Amino acid sequence: MDKRLLEILVCPLCKSPLHLDPVKLELICKADRLAYPIRNDIPVMLVDEARSLEASELN
Repeated sequence: MDKRLLEILVCPLCKSPLHLDPVKLELICKADRLAYPIRNDIPVMLVDEARSLEASELN
């Protein structure tokens, strides 16, 4: 994923910065405990498409 794109993307729900999980190909919002998928190098920034994270996944 392009680093410049990652710098400007924020969570669509709370506007917090996102963190890349390169193993799972997800953008993580720690504030809302959501993981947004990246499909074909395109982040899917829809709250309905995000998965909820467990507390143990936020490390």
